[in-house]
Amino acid sequence: MISPRAWLHRYPREAWLFLAASFLNSSGSAFMWPLTTLYVHTQLHRSMTEAGFVLMLQSLAGIVGQFTGGSLFHRVGAKRLIVGSLLLQACCMLGILLLGNWYLYIGFMIGLGFLFNVSNPAIQAFIGFRWKEQRRELFNIVYVGNNLGMAVGTALAGVIAAISFHFTFLFNSVSTFLFAGFFFFFMRNMSHDELVGSMSEKTEKRSQGSMRLLLRYQIYLFMALGSTFIFFSTTVWNTGVAPHLTSSGMPLAAYSWLWTINGIVIFAGQPVTSWLKRLVKQNLSSQLVASAIAYGGGFGFMLFFHDNYAAFIIGMIITTFGEMLIAPTVPTFISEKTGESAPFYLGAVGAITSGPLAWTAFFRADVRRGRDCSCAYAGDSSCSRAVSDPCIVPSGAKGTCGGFRQN
Repeated sequence: MISPRAWLHRYPREAWLFLAASFLNSSGSAFMWPLTTLYVHTQLHRSMTEAGFVLMLQSLAGIVGQFTGGSLFHRVGAKRLIVGSLLLQACCMLGILLLGNWYLYIGFMIGLGFLFNVSNPAIQAFIGFRWKEQRRELFNIVYVGNNLGMAVGTALAGVIAAISFHFTFLFNSVSTFLFAGFFFFFMRNMSHDELVGSMSEKTEKRSQGSMRLLLRYQIYLFMALGSTFIFFSTTVWNTGVAPHLTSSGMPLAAYSWLWTINGIVIFAGQPVTSWLKRLVKQNLSSQLVASAIAYGGGFGFMLFFHDNYAAFIIGMIITTFGEMLIAPTVPTFISEKTGESAPFYLGAVGAITSGPLAWTAFFRADVRRGRDCSCAYAGDSSCSRAVSDPCIVPSGAKGTCGGFRQN
């Protein structure tokens, strides 16, 4: 067993600095995203349906952003793409904070959806290129660390919003500015070719057009579609589980506890997932299959025993293991299989798997009208996990309910 000291020295110092910056950014993001719909309803005095419509537009912009970010990685350069998109994100958040106009809010939110998803495949590609030998482990550490950041942020979001909604946007903007500053100084003396690797000149793959890369569907399409089915299942499940629990006479805290369990399993269950990966001999395709089996088993268990709350707890544990297997595996698989074309395929897969958000966002916010949101505004910590549910989270924030948490 590796000692904590040896584990800390297992990765380069720059990797730990990146992980710390990523944690800070995910914590800051969690201040804003869980309360987005609540802000629209209580501060801008708009209906939940209107809020859902904005989230749908944002999700559609996110799909375009994923393709754009992946396509521009080599053309613009990693540093300019990442730093530029992060700075523009922070400016959009400041715009929401300072202006407070409904129509400008719509524009800023669409811009945020686009810009976040421009930076997302670029940052994933950065991890894959910068730490090639350790990217499997680092993708997993980033996933776990960002979950911790989201947990900390959502636990504080209601408390901060009770003081002022403006602080939630301010903290998110500041954390994004700091993340952009980290990448600016970190990549200050790093050329794009140095980041990508040993090939200093443009390779044939790097110069291929987007359409030609898309036609290589065997590399990405089937994995993307399989991930989309899982993603769709989680969004549909999350739409109905809270109303089902409350209609069965259970308090909203029962729903919140499911997400508390999800967070606990993500941290405490790492030895189990490590054992599962060794069991399949670190084969990425087998990990994806195992993830699908876990999701199917968890949802099936909840379906057949849905009258018992314990079934939801057990089902959440099982599906969380599915999440832990697939979330870091998808970017790892693409990075290893597609070489210098990884940024494009990361964007393509991200766009395809984001599809369910675009059409469910509008309807899911409408569903929330029948649920009690007052706890978030009052700062009730027992609901902190509940208000972070993705039916009020736009594309690029939390990501999914028990699915792929994009950061």
